[in-house]
Amino acid sequence: MAGKQAKAHMLGVGLDHRDEHVRITRGPNFTVLMGSEETHESLRGACMKINEKLRRRGKRIETVSAEEFFDMVREAGGS
Repeated sequence: MAGKQAKAHMLGVGLDHRDEHVRITRGPNFTVLMGSEETHESLRGACMKINEKLRRRGKRIETVSAEEFFDMVREAGGS
């Protein structure tokens, strides 16, 4: 696809949703869905930390290698 720029998006899904509250948070390159209040906030925080790391490195999520991305996820407290 000549002329098309690659796009990437982080998706966090909380699987410990026990109440009836629907939690959705959208950011510039991420979406966090469901989860308990604690899990949802943790996932949102991890996405924001990754975005801050990207900003400090002068990169975009589309421009980092998978290895570099997963290193940032681990550093941000993800699995």
